[in-house]
Amino acid sequence: MTVLEVIQRSTEFLAQKNVESPRLQIELILSHVLKMPRLKLYLNFQRELSDVELATCREFVKRRSAREPLQYILGTWQFCGLEIKCSPAALIPRPETELLAERAAQFLSTLNAQPSTFLDIGTGTGCIAIALANKVESTRGVAVDVSNEALALAKENAARHNVSERIEFRQCAPGIFPGLGFGETSTPHAPHSSTRQDAEGTLFDLIVSNPPYIPSLEIADLQPEVREHEPRLALDGGADGLDVFRTIARDAKALLKPHGKFMGEFSDGQAPALKSLFESEKWIVDEIIDDYSARPRILIARPQ
Repeated sequence: MTVLEVIQRSTEFLAQKNVESPRLQIELILSHVLKMPRLKLYLNFQRELSDVELATCREFVKRRSAREPLQYILGTWQFCGLEIKCSPAALIPRPETELLAERAAQFLSTLNAQPSTFLDIGTGTGCIAIALANKVESTRGVAVDVSNEALALAKENAARHNVSERIEFRQCAPGIFPGLGFGETSTPHAPHSSTRQDAEGTLFDLIVSNPPYIPSLEIADLQPEVREHEPRLALDGGADGLDVFRTIARDAKALLKPHGKFMGEFSDGQAPALKSLFESEKWIVDEIIDDYSARPRILIARPQ
């Protein structure tokens, strides 16, 4: 069977299963299986697939037709130009989160104090922390998650991109800050060192987070790829989706340097409530940034 025949038949099959963008899906699968840039498929329409290649494509298409996310099937996904390993242990990196990472990197790059420091709350695959370490060579950070499985994946991704020495991964309790261990024996300037934090009790230039923010009752209405395959722990933000943000708004100021900022991703329709929440906890909301579809998506705030 040729490349073109696989594309045509698989596109029709995936469309019947209500898979979004079916032709794109099979093209990405073929690109992965044939180890060929997607655009080169168009120059190789008459190429015959080997039996092994065809069997692999069929298996991947079958899994995709069952609404398993393509990112989990392929095992990796691009984030800020980096190949990030993906698994059901963590949320799939998304384009909206690339915007968050880009703004965070821009901020860290403007700081005179070196090295700059960050805390990534709910690191998942580690994509934000790894992107920051990749884009800002002088920065160091701590990345936390409640899931040991996610942390193992994040550590693997950090090693893949040679930034393990500049990111310390820690497990945190659901309350985030209690039990994190920040205090007299911890500093992000040199992971695993025992340097005292500064006298003001602040640690980080930046706290960044893509936390769980889907309201609990809305999870059942999400696409099957999300609700049936991605970890609920990384999705469920409580009754209104703002549970983690409440903890951050209440407690994160104690971990920021005087000039420090918080940057966080949130869901559709949450901007007014989130702005009110942070302002009630004595933050100044500097900016709310739209995503690629012109929807409010990223909050940037600093303590008063």
